[in-house]
Amino acid sequence: MNAREPVFVSQSRSARLRQMLLSNELEFMMEAHNGLSARIVREAGFKAIWGSGLAISAQFGVRDNNEASWTQVVDTLEFMADASDLPILLDGDTGYGNFNNVRRLVRKLEQRGIAGVCIEDKQFPKTNSFINGEAQPLAGIDEFCGKIKAGKDSQNDEHFSIVARVEALIAGWGMDEALRRAEAYRQAGADAILIHSKLSRPDEILEFAREWAGRAPLVIVPTKYYSTPTDVFREAGISAVIWANHLIRASTSAMQAVAKDIHASETLVNVEDSIAAVNEIFRLQDADEYSEAEDRYLSSGRAAGSAVVLAAGRGKGLEAVTEDRPKVMLPIAGKPLLRWLVDAFKKQGVNDITVVGGYRADAIETAGIKLVVNEQHAQTGELASLACALDTLSGDTVISYGDLLFRSYILRDLVESEAAFSVVVDSSLTDAENASVRDFAWCSAVDDRGLFGTKVVLRHVASGQAQAESAAASAAQAPHGRWVGLLNVRGAGRERLQAVMAQLQARADFASLDMPALLNALIEAGESIEVQYVHGHWRGVNDLDDFRRAGDFAHAQAPFATAAGAVAKHEAQQEAHGDAR
Repeated sequence: MNAREPVFVSQSRSARLRQMLLSNELEFMMEAHNGLSARIVREAGFKAIWGSGLAISAQFGVRDNNEASWTQVVDTLEFMADASDLPILLDGDTGYGNFNNVRRLVRKLEQRGIAGVCIEDKQFPKTNSFINGEAQPLAGIDEFCGKIKAGKDSQNDEHFSIVARVEALIAGWGMDEALRRAEAYRQAGADAILIHSKLSRPDEILEFAREWAGRAPLVIVPTKYYSTPTDVFREAGISAVIWANHLIRASTSAMQAVAKDIHASETLVNVEDSIAAVNEIFRLQDADEYSEAEDRYLSSGRAAGSAVVLAAGRGKGLEAVTEDRPKVMLPIAGKPLLRWLVDAFKKQGVNDITVVGGYRADAIETAGIKLVVNEQHAQTGELASLACALDTLSGDTVISYGDLLFRSYILRDLVESEAAFSVVVDSSLTDAENASVRDFAWCSAVDDRGLFGTKVVLRHVASGQAQAESAAASAAQAPHGRWVGLLNVRGAGRERLQAVMAQLQARADFASLDMPALLNALIEAGESIEVQYVHGHWRGVNDLDDFRRAGDFAHAQAPFATAAGAVAKHEAQQEAHGDAR
């Protein structure tokens, strides 16, 4: 039987590597040195990976002199195997010691799904073959054959391959010695022979191949004789070609150029278009798979997927402190009001946050958010701002006023609601005579603090004092509380909300409509809006008095009072009073 004839077909990595070595076709392996490069090799279309000792050492920043321990190398291989399903042939240097080290190495490689190892007949510790190769001592033939036998006897996977690398040509010992060693290694059980050369022409490699005459699979590394046409290797009967170090070299030159440019120019403008996009790195890291798994295993489908924050206004009654910034950027206890809201969303796993700005939108900090702008904010109301973000709605969504502070349980309970629509109503604020209070809510039942689990739905919301008085008269009862400005839209509710918004947009008065108008339109369309009652524990910032008191509320949310916190609180109060003056 021809030594290079395929004898089996299998899906295991080790069997695929063995099949490549035995194939009648010329096969190719590409160097990789970490998980990212292993994935790149797979996507490029290669069938196998060369776990280069030079490249793995280089990515650690150490010399190719066994300075990286074999356990560090094996740990790196584990990441590579996880990142790619390709068979990996490790450049195992000299086997990291004597026959006993080779036995343990083979067992550890098999445990991590590595398909094979190539060991070279030099003495431990080794030096890279292209660094003063003639002066490097070779191991004795018997000693090296013992390593091969030990490795083969130790493998549990019958397809695991041991490739014997002959360094006689590198060391200047001549062709006869190279052939003698190769034959001894074949008889010791090597699955393939790797013949190495440092010449810029392939002459001695081709001579070796002629003399070898296909006794066992022959592997080459044409790093130095790279200009040789590949068909020459096919005609010579070579089994596999290893492109041994080109990804680490390519990445090195690219990193040097980019680092030099950024240091010299002190800007990213020159390089951003010529390097991989951050999203490409995320793709190679398989970030989408993690997001899908997070949806399945972590969130249990309960956390809201996104949020829309309405923050287009300057703030009536706040003109003294909003000349250069919108209301949502007012400092509350050391950080902007918007940041308190964004942090609250992120704490509940709501990370896709769209903020609709308007007045001084240029002053809104965009870290952690997507900003869209209502260019007609001065002439339009809240629904026009919401319409600017309709296309961003994805999955479960919380719609929020931009001037809110609240305890974390309020948002937690809201996003955990199973209802298509749910709102938060504060039953402690029912005084319709208070001109500063708005968005009064009438519900199907009063807030009975002792009847937990009772389903309550929203009946009507009045957005101003006059509307509240009229609604109270028609309903023959006082409002049950105040809608705090939080609406959760879940599942199919998103499409139904968009349909109602489309109907409202067709109205002549759409530009003046506010969020209560949307809630009432949903109710009129037959939607059930569940109510989550609270009794305080939140604050809106509608005027200067609210602004002054907001710092006290924010500080009360801190887990412990500290001296530093007291100072920050005092400074915030001074700033609020000073700005008001």
